[in-house]
Amino acid sequence: MVTALTIIDTAKSEGRTLLTEIESKELLKQVGIGVVETRLATSRDEAVKIAKELGFPVGLKIASVDVVHKSDAGGVKLGLKTTEEVGRAYNDIMTSVRQKVPGARIQGVSVQPMAKPGIEVIIGMSKDPQFGPVIMFGLGGVMVEIIKDVSLRIAPLSPRDAREMIREIKGYRMLTGFRGQPPVDTATLEKWLVSISCFVTANPEIKEIDLNPIFAYSDGALAVDARVILEKT
Repeated sequence: MVTALTIIDTAKSEGRTLLTEIESKELLKQVGIGVVETRLATSRDEAVKIAKELGFPVGLKIASVDVVHKSDAGGVKLGLKTTEEVGRAYNDIMTSVRQKVPGARIQGVSVQPMAKPGIEVIIGMSKDPQFGPVIMFGLGGVMVEIIKDVSLRIAPLSPRDAREMIREIKGYRMLTGFRGQPPVDTATLEKWLVSISCFVTANPEIKEIDLNPIFAYSDGALAVDARVILEKT
């Protein structure tokens, strides 16, 4: 069984600070975070094979330790419904990334099923030079960049801290059943906040965590994308 420590040690031994999306998701799964199943394809044919096994529609993303912002490099294709679309998307991603990030070390592409849409939220962690790990919660997707509706707490968090973080964002009403929608499972989000807080407190080699978006549902939540960055050794 691959453990969080194994994933971190592997990256450090290779001189990397950025974990791949697959490594990031596997690490966070060990912490108790629900993530979308994601597999690595190292060729076009393998991407098609994995897509058929996972079931359509699927999304493809570039797998490279040198590409942090995948969308900016043309490294993301979503909602692919056929083997032909998957094959074409694989080729397009490879061409775009090689043009926009010359010299990038490319492991392949990650393949994952498209998750059922939910309310998009974000959970993150970054290091403050004075206070150490700071946990963030807010509305996710592009909303976090546009309106920056987030709450912050210094780790470690108590369950009460996590509960307050969720309830103090301006968009909290969206989580409570806005316009006839069912309220989201905030208990799961509170648990995730505490779990990540405990994990980064116990593992100071973690520099940054970004779970965005997380699809929050009435009966749980699912992290669609994940990024973990380690401290430089």
